[in-house]
Amino acid sequence: MHRIKLAIEEAAENGRKVSLVGRSMLESTEIAQDLGYIDVPEGLLIHPAQIRDLPADKVCVMISGTQGEPMSALSRAAVDNHKHARIQPGDTVVLSSRIIPGNEKAIFRVVDHLFRRDAHVIYDDGSSPPVHVSGHASQEELKLIINLVKPQYFIPIHGEYRQLKLHAEMAAAMHGSVGKVVMIESGDILEFDELGARKAGRIAVGRVCIDSNSMGDVVEDLVIRDRRHLSEDGIVLPIIAINKLTGRVESSPEIVMRGFAPSGGDDGFLDQARQTVMSTLESSSDEERGDYGMIKEKIRQDLKRFIVRNTSRRPLIMPVILEI
Repeated sequence: MHRIKLAIEEAAENGRKVSLVGRSMLESTEIAQDLGYIDVPEGLLIHPAQIRDLPADKVCVMISGTQGEPMSALSRAAVDNHKHARIQPGDTVVLSSRIIPGNEKAIFRVVDHLFRRDAHVIYDDGSSPPVHVSGHASQEELKLIINLVKPQYFIPIHGEYRQLKLHAEMAAAMHGSVGKVVMIESGDILEFDELGARKAGRIAVGRVCIDSNSMGDVVEDLVIRDRRHLSEDGIVLPIIAINKLTGRVESSPEIVMRGFAPSGGDDGFLDQARQTVMSTLESSSDEERGDYGMIKEKIRQDLKRFIVRNTSRRPLIMPVILEI
């Protein structure tokens, strides 16, 4: 919210209208306005459809998707597949978030697409000045809170273990402000009585599912959810062969169905499903077809709409790309 507030204030000072693009961006800002955290001047916000009605140097677009999510607003805008937000040569795109570990490949794929649009991209590459505004307190701010509260017991609870440890060490070094520092993890029992507080053993925490043949192994929630989905609606596998060098589809898509059958028999259903996949591929640019994460998501969504419209069922759809 602080980053959004700063961007709105800067846009207002520099005579730019602000457009919010992306569901999460719009919903978060509306909630912040309702709660009084953000004060947006009257007439500053414009609808995304009005972006192209104004000169480029009079508009600030705040768009969601800086972690490279395949169908986010920014990812679609980066490949010219967004209804309103289009990247033009000379545009400046600022990715104000830090790269969450594990998202590097998806994020840099979006950054590459933005550079192909001849945009000036400012992002966390390790060499340029940081543009991320952290919502976390600095060490001096944490020390100020401890000095004001002077807790008898100090228990860090937020972050990875290494961060908890550093927080605890900082508090322990503040002699006179902190009584006892206690390190606990999820599942640790913290016991309070007239003698004070202490760790008193561990318990199993979280949801535990047992597979009948797993010899006691814990089954993740995602596995259980997929099994339930498969048992109710089945699975549909659209298989597409794409030439790695040209991005061209080499043959008609193959549709494999297991545990799912259209009501009333086939009756041309498979042919229509293939045509739906082909239409998605034909309407996609070479960049989109080369971005397997995005093209899979587009195929999945279009095929899902077709199946729901014709059968009112929701099978698990897993597009498969065969790279030739």
